[in-house]
Amino acid sequence: MSSLIRWQPFGGSVSLRDAMDRLFEDSFVQPRWSWVVPMTAASLAIDMYETKDDVVVKAALPGIKPEQVEVTITGNTLTISGESKEESEVKERDYIRKEHRYGSFARSVTLPSGLKADKAEATFENGVLTLKVPKAEEVKPKSIKIKSK
Repeated sequence: MSSLIRWQPFGGSVSLRDAMDRLFEDSFVQPRWSWVVPMTAASLAIDMYETKDDVVVKAALPGIKPEQVEVTITGNTLTISGESKEESEVKERDYIRKEHRYGSFARSVTLPSGLKADKAEATFENGVLTLKVPKAEEVKPKSIKIKSK
């Protein structure tokens, strides 16, 4: 059994705004034709989660050495920045495809309030930066005993 579909003469058309947004996004935001793409904040993947005592931030930094990374906390803002340098010298025309990203990068995220930033610890293992920021005692969850009468 076939069903009838109502014909809408302008139903499939795209608004001028949508067409222009798609044009700019394809051309400037995500260039598909670029051989060398600089490392950006968007390419720095971050996971942030909370434990009973700490806020933990993990950042994937493949191919980056610990001495190339700087971690700062100012107020409630965590900033991870650094620079990745290309080690080998191969002429651009010899590349068939080049997707490794080189250059400076920085990513800032807002941390929850009530943390002891001066007690933060950072470790770097297998290309993953792990930052543990302890919570202040006043923001840690507290258990309250209920007394019966």
